[in-house]
Amino acid sequence: MNQLKVIYEDNHIIVVEKPVNIPSQGDKTGDKDMLTIIKEYLKEKYHKPGNVYLGLVHRLDRPVGGVMVFAKTSKAAARLSEQVREKVFQKTYLVICNGQMESAKRYVRR
Repeated sequence: MNQLKVIYEDNHIIVVEKPVNIPSQGDKTGDKDMLTIIKEYLKEKYHKPGNVYLGLVHRLDRPVGGVMVFAKTSKAAARLSEQVREKVFQKTYLVICNGQMESAKRYVRR
């Protein structure tokens, strides 16, 4: 990954664009993941020695690209995780397809 696309950042959260085919977190493949990429970015940007805290609030599947929110503090991670559980944190999905779909069924995830 050449450059991390940061959409928003403050003292508590960082919002980034996850490219297609990058895992949200480490897996058995050992491929570089978003958590690692962002930790490296924060470590370099703020000249942090040692480990950098970064909380994974939600995930996107490897083949999916899109916007992800990460917590920069444990307090932010707890609050955002609670918002996800309580369905206050809202996610919107947009799919772009190439070709003609066989079925016009509409699925809404709640």
